[in-house]
Amino acid sequence: MSTLTRRSFMAAALGSTALAALPGWASEAMPFTRDVVVEKARALAAGDYAERPTVPQDWLDQSYDDYKARWFRTKDALWSGTGRSYNVDFFLPGLYFPRAIQINTVTDGLADRVPFDLSLFDKNERAPDLTTEGHLGYSGLRLRTDLDDPTKKTEFCVFQGASYFRAIGIGNAYGLSARGLALKTADPEGEEFPEFIEFWLEAPSPGQRHMVVHALMDSPSVTGAYRFTITPGSSAVMDVEATLFAREEVSHAGLAPLTSMFLFDATNRNRFDDFRPAVHDSDGLLVVNGNGETLWRPLANPTRLQVSSFLDENPRGFGLMQRSRKLSDFNDLEAFYHSRPCLWVEPKEDWGKGAVTLVEIPADKEIYDNIVAYWRPREPYAAGSEISLNYRLTWGQEPVLPMPRVIDTAEGARIFGGPGRIVTIDFEAHPLFEDGPEALDVHIHSPHVATSEGVLQRNPETGGLRLAFYFDPGEQDHVELRAQLRKDGSPASEVWLYRWTA
Repeated sequence: MSTLTRRSFMAAALGSTALAALPGWASEAMPFTRDVVVEKARALAAGDYAERPTVPQDWLDQSYDDYKARWFRTKDALWSGTGRSYNVDFFLPGLYFPRAIQINTVTDGLADRVPFDLSLFDKNERAPDLTTEGHLGYSGLRLRTDLDDPTKKTEFCVFQGASYFRAIGIGNAYGLSARGLALKTADPEGEEFPEFIEFWLEAPSPGQRHMVVHALMDSPSVTGAYRFTITPGSSAVMDVEATLFAREEVSHAGLAPLTSMFLFDATNRNRFDDFRPAVHDSDGLLVVNGNGETLWRPLANPTRLQVSSFLDENPRGFGLMQRSRKLSDFNDLEAFYHSRPCLWVEPKEDWGKGAVTLVEIPADKEIYDNIVAYWRPREPYAAGSEISLNYRLTWGQEPVLPMPRVIDTAEGARIFGGPGRIVTIDFEAHPLFEDGPEALDVHIHSPHVATSEGVLQRNPETGGLRLAFYFDPGEQDHVELRAQLRKDGSPASEVWLYRWTA
């Protein structure tokens, strides 16, 4: 069975929406290039959006346990026993996946349809009898290849549910997800979820280290053709090319969207009666803006929806990071949150003016993905426009940047000395700190309240530095805070950004 958690499984599934049908899926080999997918997307955009039929009702009526009672037999995976460097497993539709997708293979420039075959799935005694006629097909796919164990092909990437996909580096457990496109995220009228409706898998040669996956996307507002060049390893690297076609004006697009979960850590631990000190797939948003400034924004689980926009022009990169890397940070022997991957987005071209946008949604359980981050272009896309995107996704290790990182943030009531809140920020050990705290200048700012000057001390546990300061929010319902260390007039740390909410 897949190592996806139930929460990841549900998060991908709940994004599903009704989708358009593709007439005449080919049942014989047809010539294929990326242009085929682009032309299919262009043709879809020229017509009206139409819902595709769902799988039979008994497939939809399964419980979660019913659905998981059937699983793909990996020894019969696509390309198993052929010597090709990748195997591909498939997922069944039903439950949260109401509409099937079409999967094709591409060999020597010819595309051939992969037929649906229920006999490729084993089951236990709980599995219900299901209708075998109707609009059946697979709901997604899983990639496996030789990673750290040459005796078997290990999974590292899954495409399933709307336009969701996820990957891991060696030693990671599945965590956050990416999507092909986000539309109208957190808008009052509701979000629109584009969906990958057809895939083409280029057959890899023996020993080939990368895998190429093409996907056709459809949605009421936008269609698209995607090409993923995926290279697994210590980090899984995806080079993404996309051509989008706007059916109608798109005023709120989210490019390279990431979806994760943050329930609690030391900043809001008092709200959760839990034996663990923290629960999250990601703990912060990292941004390197167009000016080369490095920003770190610890994530929050707010009591009401909040959206933060980091205005920029031509960002160099952004992503959701998991910096808590010790088992003791979570004390969870099942979820292994300390092994969840970071995900870094790196544009390969200028994206112009816009904002890295962070959406934080209230959540009371870890099964819910409540964090979304994406690039929002400032100007809408006009109806009929064609948009080209080219970017890289790196799943696994955090990018190596020159600024000393923030490795922990904590805050709580000021018990002694008057009213207010105390904040502590831990910076990792770094050569810039070798001259000691006295060689550094502390810059703390808030547009809403006055703050103390701050105390900077060596932290003997981490070898780095800890900055502590306090502020009194008074009657404010939220307070924005900014802090940075500087040395000889130049940055000596990331810019720490934080939003306190009542």
